[in-house]
Amino acid sequence: MTTKRNKIIYWIVTGFLSFGMLAGGVQQMLQIGGYNEIIKQLGYPQYLLSILGVWKILGVIAILIPKFPLLKEWAYAGFFFVMSGASISHFAVGQSLTEAMPSLILLLATILSWYFRPESRKITSLTK
Repeated sequence: MTTKRNKIIYWIVTGFLSFGMLAGGVQQMLQIGGYNEIIKQLGYPQYLLSILGVWKILGVIAILIPKFPLLKEWAYAGFFFVMSGASISHFAVGQSLTEAMPSLILLLATILSWYFRPESRKITSLTK
C-alpha cells in the first residue's frame, strides 16, 4: 500500500513541478510574464532568463521521460540549485517571504518529487 501511496504522491508532486518549471521556463526563455522586472530587481543580467528557461524546459523533459536515471538526477540537481538560488536571491536583496514563495514552493516540490520517485527512476548501484 505504501508503494501505491508513494507513486500517487510522486505523480501529483511531479506533475505540479513539471507544470511550474515548464510555465516558468517558457516565460523566461521568451522573457515575458514579469520575469524581466524580477531579474532586474535581483541584480542579474537579462540574458540569464533565456539560459534558465531553456534548461528548465530540458529538465522537465528529463524527469518525465522513462529511463535515463542519471539524467534525471542531474535534472533534479539543477532544479534544486536554481530554486534554492532564487529563494536565497530574493532574501539577499531584502525581499519578503511573499516574493520568495514561488521559488520556495518549487524547491519543496523538487525535493518531494525526488524523494518519492519510483525505483525505476532511481540510479541502481553497479555493485549489487
